[in-house]
Amino acid sequence: MYDDSLFMVLKPVDYEPDGAVVSTGEIMIFLGDSFVVTVRHGEGSPLDTVRSRLEHEPELLGKGPTSVVYAIADAAVDHYLVVATELQTDLEELEAEVFSPEGAGTRLTASRIYTFKRHVLEFRRASGPLTMPMARLTEAGAFGAAVPFVSKKARPFFRDVHDHLTRVNDSAEGMDRLVSDILSAHLAQVSVRQNDDMRKISAWAAMAAIPTMLAGIYGMNFEHMPELRWEWSYPAVILVMAALEVLLYRLFKRRGWM
Repeated sequence: MYDDSLFMVLKPVDYEPDGAVVSTGEIMIFLGDSFVVTVRHGEGSPLDTVRSRLEHEPELLGKGPTSVVYAIADAAVDHYLVVATELQTDLEELEAEVFSPEGAGTRLTASRIYTFKRHVLEFRRASGPLTMPMARLTEAGAFGAAVPFVSKKARPFFRDVHDHLTRVNDSAEGMDRLVSDILSAHLAQVSVRQNDDMRKISAWAAMAAIPTMLAGIYGMNFEHMPELRWEWSYPAVILVMAALEVLLYRLFKRRGWM
């Protein structure tokens, strides 16, 4: 706030679902008693539609320079709602992918979750800091005092912007929590799959250990060994190996290790 003007910064947000990119712009507004000056940076700025709206609503424009600030803020926050809806749709698709048999446990899924979380964080960085200025413009903020250069007739309009912004911030906060829960669930799935793989490997290793042990014992060429000179000793050892393998297989299968 300056002696002769009020300075305000808005951060419009644009989201490209196909490229999965959240980009933010910047609109700097200087508001005085009889003027409004805006400086725009970035592409995600709704000023082209704002001018058209004000030209078609002379009653709104007649409330003074504050109506221009309201129209800019309203357009930016309304687009927040659009972006929040698009992010919510992509989040539901991501959630379905994580809990599908094809997508769970893959590195690509983990990368998508982390990337989406950064998109939500970028969105919250744009919408979150605007809450306090909107509250002050409605005289409902913690400071209580009226904001200079803001017409009393135009202040009720900012309540609508503030309500929409509250919905946006609640939605963004919910998405952030849900993404964190999805990431935790994904890591849990990866851990469970690794445990299943380790159990299968351990089961197969145990089954391979029995014939290896018996073959190793009988391969030491001792003269005095059980049934060494018996005619059916070789088939008997093979039969014992097979029986033990079948027994272990059924035991591991019953316990869900295979």
